[in-house]
Amino acid sequence: MFTGLVEELGTVRERTPSAAGARLVIACDAVRDGLAIGDSVSVNGACLTVVEMGDDWFAVDCVEETLRRTSVGDREAGDHVNLERAMRVGDRLSGHIVQGHVDGTGTVRSFTPEGDGMLMAVGAPDEVLRYVVEKGSITVDGVSLTVASREPDGFTIALIPHTMQMTTLNPDAVGRRVNLEADVVAKYVEALVRPHVDGGGPS
Repeated sequence: MFTGLVEELGTVRERTPSAAGARLVIACDAVRDGLAIGDSVSVNGACLTVVEMGDDWFAVDCVEETLRRTSVGDREAGDHVNLERAMRVGDRLSGHIVQGHVDGTGTVRSFTPEGDGMLMAVGAPDEVLRYVVEKGSITVDGVSLTVASREPDGFTIALIPHTMQMTTLNPDAVGRRVNLEADVVAKYVEALVRPHVDGGGPS
């Protein structure tokens, strides 16, 4: 489980084919501290398992499902990625509850200046949009964000300069495919009310 607060921008050092699908070697500094083989790390919002480590890097294996369903499969050597270690019991939950289970991918459409920050527009598929509400939470490439507005085919996010400096979400991201994870609370609410909306009672 994660909070959606990016700890560090890592750099993909290598991408090589593996028996599982692909192995990514990611160079980092802060996230490497206290990390162990078998630990979970959020890489652009996808929960991946550390399989190998060095002094300033760790490696993760991406299975075909991950490559198919997320934008992690788009990353190549030299690309930056948002990194977050799994939260510990007792940590502050400053973002929101993030599982690292990507619901779908969207596309960054535009950045529009707004005061000191930027308004980022993201196109999103229906299977994610159904859970998106104005002022609700959503995770974009592992970053916990608040929805500024919901559109028929996407949503907008107001980004402060700090977020653009510390994550991959900046004007360079326009046109890039991004991982989206809806707020898990919305999914549980839907599951609970669906039988009643469909005309049935609790099962």
